[in-house]
Amino acid sequence: LSFALDEPGRMLLLVAAILWSAAGAYAATGLRGAAHAGDLVVCWLMTLTGCVGVFLAADMVGFYFLLAVLSVGASGLVLQGGTVEALRASAVYLGLALIAEAFLLAGLVMLAMVTPDGSLLIRDAAAAIPTSPWRDLTLVLLIIGLGMKAGLVPLHFWMPLAYGAAPIPAAAVMSGAVVKASVLALIRFLPFDVALPDFGLPLAAIGLFGAFYGVVIGITQSRPKIVLAYSSVSQMGFLVAVLGMGLAAGDAGAARVASFYAAHHLLVKGALFLAAGVIATTGRCRLWLILPPAAILALGIGGLPLTGGALAKLAVKPVLGDGWVKLFAILSAIGTTVLMLHFLHRLLASASPEPSATAPVGLAGSWMFMFVAALVVPWMLYSAIGIGAWSDALQLGILWAALWPLLIGAGLALGLWRWERYLPRVPEGDIVVVGQPVMRVIVRWGDALERMEGTLRQWPVAGLSLLMLILILGGAMFFDGH
Repeated sequence: LSFALDEPGRMLLLVAAILWSAAGAYAATGLRGAAHAGDLVVCWLMTLTGCVGVFLAADMVGFYFLLAVLSVGASGLVLQGGTVEALRASAVYLGLALIAEAFLLAGLVMLAMVTPDGSLLIRDAAAAIPTSPWRDLTLVLLIIGLGMKAGLVPLHFWMPLAYGAAPIPAAAVMSGAVVKASVLALIRFLPFDVALPDFGLPLAAIGLFGAFYGVVIGITQSRPKIVLAYSSVSQMGFLVAVLGMGLAAGDAGAARVASFYAAHHLLVKGALFLAAGVIATTGRCRLWLILPPAAILALGIGGLPLTGGALAKLAVKPVLGDGWVKLFAILSAIGTTVLMLHFLHRLLASASPEPSATAPVGLAGSWMFMFVAALVVPWMLYSAIGIGAWSDALQLGILWAALWPLLIGAGLALGLWRWERYLPRVPEGDIVVVGQPVMRVIVRWGDALERMEGTLRQWPVAGLSLLMLILILGGAMFFDGH
């Protein structure tokens, strides 16, 4: 096994360590005195090992092994919700993870066959993709496998199921750190040094579709955790669109800016899940201590000026270009603002029914630590990794360009609140729930086909079928001859 830290890995490992530490402190407070605390601890450490391992893995064997460890551990974290819904969500998560890893394994095997000198290092494999005789198939397998784990539509439904059923600290690390392992893998495996528009542009289109799909379904949800889950569907779609445009143009800088965008999302989404847990134990009389900071972070995802989200939007602009993708990026910022204001609206409604209730110090302290980190760390990274200077981000024109989509989104959100009762209620998990009746029909068909196949295997029936086939073929030959 080989381990190394490239620039994307360093950036994501830093912010992931912050989130794992804060969420761990939150979990320790919540688990104090719990009867089954050890179960969550085992799954927590297994998931942490896989997550950090994927960030560090430099060879394909170690990467695949640690990704599998991550998947099994994360399914165990979902299971700790302790409900029937958690059992179902854990099964769906693990099943999708296994399917994704099957595609991924096939792609890694094809990479191993063309990597020079038998090297299994990821950097050598990525460099060999453009000249591989199986380039197209390899890229399709890798994108499908990693896209499923990143929550790309239409295989995103595990996100609302898993995040909604998992305990708050587990949902925080899964939405923040765990899903970024797949994003980091895409960054490492895709050959950004070579322009591949045949793959990059469709990937960008799929990502943008997911960005809007997450918003449209998210505004129909009522639970804050589920709204955040669909926000993750949307943001992962937008991030994949950035990678797609970088791949289409052969822009090596896309890896850096996508990593920065992912780092900001990791911090903010983890912090917002912790905020949801803190507000659920806080009365309305004390919400002024928590709700305004949560609003700053939530609107930061849409690009609120002076936040890390504004820096992230500014960083990806050169990769997106000035064409139709730029227009969709602006529309995505408007949609994200609507969704985040809807989240804040639902968050307020989830406060403790006891007006003077106060969250435990361990929970509130973890949340405030993440709030500060989500505000400060992106500004530190922005200049440290050479994306740009602070002075560029503080120009009035740049600030206004970030602000006006939020103002439009705020106006649309007011209309949403007025007409919210007329919105359809899409079930959590949307596609998989809607498809359940179809699956039941397929199962019934499967039973019927199995009985039919059993009948056909009987010798008398098989012999008669063979005789009829011979007569038909013989007749066809006879008439063809005449």
